[in-house]
Amino acid sequence: MQPARAFIGRHGMALALVAALLVAGGGAAAWRFGRSVEVPVVTATTGRIAARVVGPGSVQARVPVTLAARVSATIAQVHVDVGDVVQAGQLLVTLDDRDLIARRGVVGGQQEALLRNTEGARATLAKAQADLDLARAKLRRDAELLAQGFVSPAVVDASNAAHGGALAGVAAARAGLAAREADARTLAQEARYADTVLSYARLVAPMGAVVVQRLAEPGSTVLPGTPLLKLVDPATLWVATRVDESVVARVRPGQPASIRLRSGEVLPGKVARIARQSDAATRELEVHVAFDAVPQRFAIDQEAEVRIEVGDDRGILVPLGALARDKTGRQGVLVVEDGRTRFQPVETAGAEGGRVLVRQGLAGGETVVALAAGVVARQRVRPAAASAP
Repeated sequence: MQPARAFIGRHGMALALVAALLVAGGGAAAWRFGRSVEVPVVTATTGRIAARVVGPGSVQARVPVTLAARVSATIAQVHVDVGDVVQAGQLLVTLDDRDLIARRGVVGGQQEALLRNTEGARATLAKAQADLDLARAKLRRDAELLAQGFVSPAVVDASNAAHGGALAGVAAARAGLAAREADARTLAQEARYADTVLSYARLVAPMGAVVVQRLAEPGSTVLPGTPLLKLVDPATLWVATRVDESVVARVRPGQPASIRLRSGEVLPGKVARIARQSDAATRELEVHVAFDAVPQRFAIDQEAEVRIEVGDDRGILVPLGALARDKTGRQGVLVVEDGRTRFQPVETAGAEGGRVLVRQGLAGGETVVALAAGVVARQRVRPAAASAP
């Protein structure tokens, strides 16, 4: 009998405990769903907020220049470092030019020797011309003497042959001079080429710019095309951002924008260019936003966020705090109807000044819980305050 009594006792205690829990749960449910809770409410109204297109980007330069070697040589000196501001024509890098100077000297020696040969060719032409004049005069005299009977025809024939030889001598002298002059023009071209190549040993800034990368050091041997320095024109800085095709139609050149750098600095800018080529994978277009003023400190490829002002959006406005999510993760608001809350899924657009624009799912004039935190659907509520958003 005692074990039976013990069993009944334990069973009775369990039933009592379950009953107590049911009473407590029912009380809590009655308190939560039966007793109204005071909550702030707001009436959804139609209004406008500023519309923005927001996207990540990176700082770029419209005019980047990579200064590269154009000859094979050893770097003698790099005159600038990263961050230096340079002016157009400023000497930036000097290469070892001793072999280039020697090559130019060889061409110069050839030019000097050719100059002497050209002078000799001119003298030869002058002598050939004088011989021709003499032969022509002798032929004329002999012809007159033959007419008078003082010389035989053989003398005139000899004079005629001498005249022909003098003509040939002049032609040969002229050809020789022309050849020397052609050689002189060829060597002049070689000299200009040697001077040009020699100038490649001194690399100067092609524009006013800032040095953003130093890619080689003195003592390094470089080949044509080896990058040495990277420069950018600060006046051409902009942020390259990517905008989805669905909203890029609202973006126009000249629209104001704000640029937030990774450092936290916010700078004004304007839309400068919109790409005409879309990314086939992401369905985005590249938009370039130029700075209104050159930032004091910048870095190429620095991360930034761009906000482009594209006009106004019109719709239903509610406080940001009115947004809630149900158990499935859907976004919505808690509409108050007949003293109870009802979860209403909504589609939102932009937000501004603590208000969010509801694009779909809510009508003007509906009453919603202004601060949804801690409030659930189907809960009895009573308004604590009523105001327009």
